Amino acid sequence: MVFLIAAVLVGLGLVLRVPVRGIGAMLAVLWAAVLLVHLLLPVDSALPRAIGGRAVHWVLLGAVVAIVLGYRAGLRHLRARGVPVEAGAPADTFSGAELERYARHIVLREIGGPGQAKLRQARVLVIGAGGLGSPVLLYLAAAGVGSVGIVDDDVVSNSNLQRQVIHTDARIGMPKVFSAQAAMLALNPYITVRPYHRRLAAEDAPALFADYDLILDGTDNFATRYMVNAAAVAAGKPLIAGAIAQWEGQLSLYDPARGAPCFACVFPEQPAEGLAPSCAEAGVVGALPGIVGAMMAAEAIKEITGAGQTARGRLMIHDALWGESRQIAVKRRPGCAVCGKAG
Repeated sequence: MVFLIAAVLVGLGLVLRVPVRGIGAMLAVLWAAVLLVHLLLPVDSALPRAIGGRAVHWVLLGAVVAIVLGYRAGLRHLRARGVPVEAGAPADTFSGAELERYARHIVLREIGGPGQAKLRQARVLVIGAGGLGSPVLLYLAAAGVGSVGIVDDDVVSNSNLQRQVIHTDARIGMPKVFSAQAAMLALNPYITVRPYHRRLAAEDAPALFADYDLILDGTDNFATRYMVNAAAVAAGKPLIAGAIAQWEGQLSLYDPARGAPCFACVFPEQPAEGLAPSCAEAGVVGALPGIVGAMMAAEAIKEITGAGQTARGRLMIHDALWGESRQIAVKRRPGCAVCGKAG
């Protein structure tokens, strides 16, 4: 009976062109009346039996409807914080699908619509598509960073797959930059990925770095780290660099142009032979790159959007074996051969 009355109310509302909110209000009054009948009259009375169900059933029905309406209201709120893409619309507007994709970012007070627009406009260069590069690239893609460059001259091998989660068994033998590009675009087709299948050289770095706002270094040897640091200092670009070995990882944001030290300030000399063995020599637990790489991606998101406190001036260290994390304050070193005249 109740559902028949509801259908009649909806039909009359449509015929009389009553606004949707008005029809909804009539249905809400009907629901409240039915619930009151069940609450106020004995269960075995004629009227409760005629309208069917029990009070708890109608309460649950109301709860389900409230959840659905709340979800729709939330989507409307998110769409109100962005502008759907139309022909000729500005580049910082979002389609409905993008608004839904990035909804969890947009509802964050520290990011919101403006922060998501900054992510979309950002250009980030990632050096290395291996252990650290894998989670970094996946999370930058998922976050909606508009343009991501990848530099790596290696190909996917079977031994990579224990930790380099952006690659797959089917892509063994494929250059890592193209394997990473395929995974990133499969995750988020709204971004641009620019693969550079080459070893980064000092003479190529200035022109390459000029095209990007932020540099992330996930390489596994000190010679490349020092070269990337020097190029970032020369270009005045912030550099997020991470490193891992066995069970321990570290990262920081090096940026002498804005008062923070550069990599050479903190590590002025390369460790002696044997003191800092590579992952191939000393091993590395497979999940560690995921932990440190995700932290690097989070630092990149904060740096781009201006959210929170970045790792600028802090060396963050994580020991996965004992589940401990600590931070060390780092400062610019007077007389640093790389950044002594920067900033």
